[in-house]
Order: sequence, then C-alpha cells, then structure tokens
Amino acid sequence: MTQTTNRLTRSRSNRMIAGVCGGLAERYGWNPNTVRLLFVLSCLLPGPQVLAYLVLWLVMPKGR
Repeated sequence: MTQTTNRLTRSRSNRMIAGVCGGLAERYGWNPNTVRLLFVLSCLLPGPQVLAYLVLWLVMPKGR
C-alpha cells in the first residue's frame, strides 16, 4: 500500500502573485480566497507578514 504525501508547494492554478496562498490552501484543503483574505487582514497587525510571504515564495518549490 502506497501512501501519497501532499507536499507544500506553490500553486500553479490558484495563483495571484506567487502562488503561496494558493499552495497553502491546497495543502490544507482550505479555500484559497480565505487564505488570501486572512493574509491581507494579518498585514493590518504589526509583524513581519510580508517578509514571511517573501521567504515562503523563495523556499516553497513550484507545484507540478
């Protein structure tokens, strides 16, 4: 019995900028628009959200 792993990759189909939010949504089975909305709302709070997005953009491999 083989077990498939759902790796964290940037989305090619659900992308607006780099596919990071779409990739997170695909990995965890969430709605991509909800992840994007949560990210935008989190940017209203103090913290390194944009820097985290840029790091994920560089670290996450492109999806298939």
